[in-house]
Amino acid sequence: MKFIVSSAALLKQLNSLKGLVPSNPVIPILENFLFEISDGLLRVTASDLQNAMTLETAVETDEKANVAVPARMLLDTLRNLPEQPITFTIDTESHGIEILSDNGRYTLAGEDAGDFPRPAEPKNTTNLMFSSDVISSAISYALFAVSSDEMKPAMNGIFVNLSDGKTNFVATDSHRLVRYRYEGTEGNSNSSIIIPGKAFEQLKNALPSSPQEIQLEFNDTNVFFNFGNIKMVSRLIDERFPDYENVIPTSNDKNLNIDRQQLLSSLKRISIYANKTSQQIRFKLENNNLLISAEDVDFSNEAKENLPCDYDGDSLEIGFNGKFLMEMLSNLNCDTVHFEFSEPNRAALMYPHEANEEDVLMLVMPVMLNNYY
Repeated sequence: MKFIVSSAALLKQLNSLKGLVPSNPVIPILENFLFEISDGLLRVTASDLQNAMTLETAVETDEKANVAVPARMLLDTLRNLPEQPITFTIDTESHGIEILSDNGRYTLAGEDAGDFPRPAEPKNTTNLMFSSDVISSAISYALFAVSSDEMKPAMNGIFVNLSDGKTNFVATDSHRLVRYRYEGTEGNSNSSIIIPGKAFEQLKNALPSSPQEIQLEFNDTNVFFNFGNIKMVSRLIDERFPDYENVIPTSNDKNLNIDRQQLLSSLKRISIYANKTSQQIRFKLENNNLLISAEDVDFSNEAKENLPCDYDGDSLEIGFNGKFLMEMLSNLNCDTVHFEFSEPNRAALMYPHEANEEDVLMLVMPVMLNNYY
């Protein structure tokens, strides 16, 4: 059978899927894209067994065929072709694939589509609708705080908690925590799931640039996303998420408001002089002044900067991992950031200071101060 498709359009679709093609797959067939052609549509699926995504694109054909196509070879070919219509010819018996361009012919050895694992189908699911802007914000705020420690599987994803029309998206790696709250969820479903960070990473690359409704369904084992010409399924993390609400301190009598960009820029400079292992930076707060400092005693490196701020509370000295702070500040969308502190050995809270901002809260654990003053 034959079909014709734009090389650029196909490459764009495949680029959205390539993150799910494993380099060392459990089964070799996963090194392929699954092509399913029927009714003038090409459906392409990529899977790593835990996550799968399918995209549809229009093609010129009235025929039907299924084949597994070597993913990396096809991607490399398309990247090096100028924009043009290309013709695929598929031998349904041998699974051979021929690609014809304006001045070239390329032959690939495909595989039997029947060997490609089929994504799970939604059954007995809870159904929700979100704007793509909400999902995009949740990913932007929370994804960086997902743990990569395989010994802590519950923290390898984003905890999604539905309660009384509110949805909390929470991520933590035990050193920092992010909670993004959306209060427009329809329905009264009270339930919780943990969606793998890789699923959100993949979704991030596929979200539309303009607002669009996203259908989110889930059951006991899987979560399903459906929007536009994209369908995605991911296996949920079957673990108990930490009781994050008990970690968030409530008695915070020290408050700091400071320009986010000024603080971030200062941290970038000061962290150059911090110990490369601990990444420790030090805050000293008093009289509407923030003294930021770092030292690496092994190499006699030291840096200090004073920043004006609005501080209400007793004098405070507290240490943080500078890398963590910079990542958190970089992922906030505000001009002024608000900090709340209690004691040097207790977590600090930070969130946008401006009114009408999205409901996002970040928590960072302190590090023990080195007594070098």
